[in-house]
Amino acid sequence: MNRRDMGLGVIVATFWGLNFIAIKLGVAEVPPLMLVAIRFLLVAIPAVFFMPRPPISWKGLFIMSMTLYVGQFGFLFLGIKLGMPSGLASLVHQSQAFFTLLLAVAFLKEKLHWHHLTGLLIAGSGIGIIAYEQNAGASALGFWMVLTASFSWGVGNVIMRKVTLGVPPFSMLSLVVWSGLVSVLPTALLSLVIEGFESWKVAYASMDWISLASVAYLAYGASLIGYGLWGRLLAKYPATTVAPFSLLVPVVGISSTALFFGESITLLQGAGSLLVMVGLMINVFGGRIFKFYKVQ
Repeated sequence: MNRRDMGLGVIVATFWGLNFIAIKLGVAEVPPLMLVAIRFLLVAIPAVFFMPRPPISWKGLFIMSMTLYVGQFGFLFLGIKLGMPSGLASLVHQSQAFFTLLLAVAFLKEKLHWHHLTGLLIAGSGIGIIAYEQNAGASALGFWMVLTASFSWGVGNVIMRKVTLGVPPFSMLSLVVWSGLVSVLPTALLSLVIEGFESWKVAYASMDWISLASVAYLAYGASLIGYGLWGRLLAKYPATTVAPFSLLVPVVGISSTALFFGESITLLQGAGSLLVMVGLMINVFGGRIFKFYKVQ
């Protein structure tokens, strides 16, 4: 990978890491599910008129969108609204890698290698420590919401692999745009049922430039620009080359929210976070390290 594309990988990770600042600012002013629905609307319109639909069935697109988009972002935004520190959420959210792995082994018959299992056990220990610490505080429900978001992301990843099996290559950005379109109505209906129409009126009346900037960043920065650049890298390089850049997301998330909001983590949360990062790194790089020493 050349330096320019390495720079693009860092830019994408930065966009996604700063995403957690935008979420926290957004849910402070707008009901979480309403914010998710607005995000999907802005992602889809007007881009959907200029991008072909991915070559998968409407049924497949709908099922995938309900988990990969509605479930993932709905639970994530609710978790941060309910008190989960946004920086820590950026790390716990990455546990999707292990949910994806386990679900792929169970339903797609993929192989579980030693480095996957080692990374899973280490990261799982870290998640357990963070859960213990969060359950001792007021944000226990927020933690479980974010973990559920990660699980929903993992389910969505496996469904996406299933529904795209054997189809012609397509743009990741088109998938984001069309999934956004499919997700708008279900998310809006969930918001109306759970949060109520009155909360919509209050949010609309009190919406300020911070709310507008947050939702604009979520839609255009994190979604369209972020996934657009990520798809461009995946089209040019193997996934094993591109995927490690996602490890920078929680680094950016934790550091930026600490600077912006003054968020701090306890000693136990720090230890748990370190274990999660080590587990993620073993999951991503363990196979390469084994091959290197085997050659030696």
